[in-house]
Amino acid sequence: FKYLSIITTLSVFTALFSIIFQGYLSSQNLTRITNVLKNLKNLENEYQIKPENRPKIAIGYGSCSDLFVRAVDFLNYTENLREKLDNFQIDDINDEDEFLQSFTYYFQRGAASERFTKNRDFFRRLVNLAKKHKPSAPRWELGGNAPVMGRRFYLEGAEVLLASKMSTKLRSHVPTDIKLTGDTIDDDDIHFILEYKTGDKFGPFTAPRANRYILHSDHHNPFISALEEFQQTLNEFQPRLFVVSGLQMLDNYPFEKNVRENRLQKVQQQIITLPKSTLTHFEMASIVEIELLELLLKNVVPYSNSIGMNEQELDNLNQFLVSGKTTLVADSNPRVATVLTQMRNIFKILNNDFNLNSRTDNNRRPLTRLHVHTLAYQAILVVRNSDWKYTKNAASKASLTAHRHVCSTNIINPDAAYLILDDSFATSTNKVTENDENIPRRIELNDDDPVSCWNETISIDETFKYDVEICVAPVLICKIAKQTAGAGDNISSAGLILQI
Repeated sequence: FKYLSIITTLSVFTALFSIIFQGYLSSQNLTRITNVLKNLKNLENEYQIKPENRPKIAIGYGSCSDLFVRAVDFLNYTENLREKLDNFQIDDINDEDEFLQSFTYYFQRGAASERFTKNRDFFRRLVNLAKKHKPSAPRWELGGNAPVMGRRFYLEGAEVLLASKMSTKLRSHVPTDIKLTGDTIDDDDIHFILEYKTGDKFGPFTAPRANRYILHSDHHNPFISALEEFQQTLNEFQPRLFVVSGLQMLDNYPFEKNVRENRLQKVQQQIITLPKSTLTHFEMASIVEIELLELLLKNVVPYSNSIGMNEQELDNLNQFLVSGKTTLVADSNPRVATVLTQMRNIFKILNNDFNLNSRTDNNRRPLTRLHVHTLAYQAILVVRNSDWKYTKNAASKASLTAHRHVCSTNIINPDAAYLILDDSFATSTNKVTENDENIPRRIELNDDDPVSCWNETISIDETFKYDVEICVAPVLICKIAKQTAGAGDNISSAGLILQI
């Protein structure tokens, strides 16, 4: 009994020590997050938009009504689904079986996805079922990249012109001070959004991070139907920034021959009508169709000063520029070094294209800004001495906006946040070469100065070099995600507003 008593005493002591130690670690972590939050907010508040200096921002195209449901409460898993996933190669979604395969493929990887179905009857049945399915907590929101970005710009103090056709009901969800162009329509396009949280289970699959899967069957947005009416007002508005978004709605849509290319040429012409003093930003989105990427790289990207995207879209664009192929899914939480290397590569390729073609087409614009938003951090690259200002502050604001949107709150509670960005990160995956101007280094995350910025020189070729600034800001990740759809639109807008 003597030995049993000693063992019991040691067990109790070990348990108490473990509890005390865990409490100590939790307290230390909370102190750290509070400090990082304070310093991010200091950076965000350093530059405020004054009412007398409201920037003018024009944004296109489209709108929709978003129907949200909790994915794992709405969908039913069946065992034959796992077998079909082994050979998953579905881009077209025509029925329930293909829809479930597609959802599960992205769910198990925690990857954001947006897909089109041409089967409108199937889509209507799905929507009708979802809006009555109380266990999955259905709710409606204003949707579409342009309205969501426009609302964020407006809330941050901008004067906004929006290119969108929508119903009277949907218009009531747009702030009245936002100037709308486009006719009133009877029926809005609907986007069906299946959201899930970190750790959600669907059969044997577990979501590695919070994200969303979007299915739509649009019939207005693919034709960029508000474009012509927008043109009438755009030049009079004289925007400081013009944002092109929503073009992923053209992905996999069954257009008549040449219709899609003609519409994108109209977008190009709309950009060209603007003076070079108007900055242009292209907001990427989930695209898998090679032909559409080719058209965007011909008609939109060469006329954009800035591009915004998430880690999936970054990897997809980089792969396409390098190999001419696309990828269905990428790492949902990539290392900083991987993202920065891909950003530099895209920057080089697109600016090399500008240098080769700008003499014969003087409407082209050099790429001077890239913004990539991921779960763990924001990364912004800008050309130094360009028109983009306050990069460090913009990265901080984008980071805080990510938390506010996903947690659906204006007040950030340190208890509701956590960090997954490493205490230090490499600036490149490339190995050091003898003539390398930018030797890869390790950057330490400083809680007192959490946004890391440094300067580099990126060589396009032997003649052209660009001096750039790169900033990386940690994201205070929301512990309990309330909404993920629309996060990228809000984050990109928050980053842009301080830089113009």
